[in-house]
Amino acid sequence: MKKGRRNLDPIAASTALGEVKYEIRGQLANHAHELEKRGYEIISLNIGNPGLFGFRTPETMRLAMIENLGQAEAYCHQKGIFPAREAVVMQQQNRGIHHVSAEEVFIGNGVSELIDLSLRALLNPGDEVLVPSPDYPLWSAAVVLNGGVPRYYDCLPDKEFMPDPAQIRDLITDRTRAIVLINPNNPSGAVYDRATLEQIADIAAETDVVVLADEIYDQMVYDDAEFIPFATLAGDGVVCLTYSGLSKVYRACGYRVGWCVFGGDIERARDYIHGMELLAALRLCSNVPSQWAVQTALGGFQSIGELVQPGGRLYQSRQCIIERVAGSPYLSLVAPMGAMYAFVRLHKRFDGRLDDQQFALELLEKRHVLVAPGSSFNTTYTDHFRITTLPNPDTLHTVFDRIDDVLVHHA
Repeated sequence: MKKGRRNLDPIAASTALGEVKYEIRGQLANHAHELEKRGYEIISLNIGNPGLFGFRTPETMRLAMIENLGQAEAYCHQKGIFPAREAVVMQQQNRGIHHVSAEEVFIGNGVSELIDLSLRALLNPGDEVLVPSPDYPLWSAAVVLNGGVPRYYDCLPDKEFMPDPAQIRDLITDRTRAIVLINPNNPSGAVYDRATLEQIADIAAETDVVVLADEIYDQMVYDDAEFIPFATLAGDGVVCLTYSGLSKVYRACGYRVGWCVFGGDIERARDYIHGMELLAALRLCSNVPSQWAVQTALGGFQSIGELVQPGGRLYQSRQCIIERVAGSPYLSLVAPMGAMYAFVRLHKRFDGRLDDQQFALELLEKRHVLVAPGSSFNTTYTDHFRITTLPNPDTLHTVFDRIDDVLVHHA
């Protein structure tokens, strides 16, 4: 005889997820998907995904993968295939970062996986990590999910989104394990100057904290901005991890290839490296076929240079955004000097009447443009939104016409 169904409680998700947010692919993005299913055409500017905007991965990288498919059917070493790791070492050496070998390089399924692995190998419950505000929200989420506590240092629009080393020093406690740097920055587009980075390196040396340098946009800089690899400044006593990959500079997001390089005082980091190697082994290895594109990418022609120079598509799209914001009575902008985003500010006249979440929802529902609210990047203010600079200028003109249509009713 079939028993009656008992009243069972719902299966609850982990309480740790209550502190995790990723609005870039969150409720607004889901709502945009629903609108698309109903037949509306949405201009989605919430994600920096070059392939969706007509950017192609260099052909030589695709050919390298195809030619090596026969060697990509088995698991590889947990740190990655040797040619890929050696190519990363050569890039580091060409940048003046010496004493790095393939043993200090980890290849992962994108930088996202390596952020998670490196924090898991470092943190004990309650340990603190200093994270920029605004940040790329994966950093905050990964800290929380690995038992840590994010503590935010301000990169304020009034200071061109540059970190304040004095504030970073003041935030360090005996529980602080690491400082996160995102340079060039997502979402603000700030590129950190040498003096600021040197001061942060000095703080790390004095306080024995690890520096986690997210440099995925390393070659994506504009005008006279200079990208300075943090590892070149990490002297005695400073352990730093550098994160980069194929997704952005090489327009290969779907390949899911990133790398993490231990630099600075490597001997002090041996136990940390062994811990991360253990975690890497538990997931066996990262995607093998796309690792064969790394050597070709790093050793070949760097086509990103043409895209970020005057006349290049990324440069022209960025310039279009700068000009449209300058011509709008409703918006302002600190010109992005790197990466592929603009962090746009709503005019102060909207204070108290229109915040970033409300604006983003209204823009999506009424004018079918999807942007990421600024507060989803862990800011204390609610008057910014982020768009990607990947669309062509014609599309961007359409976007800003629609933005002005929404804002004129609130002005």
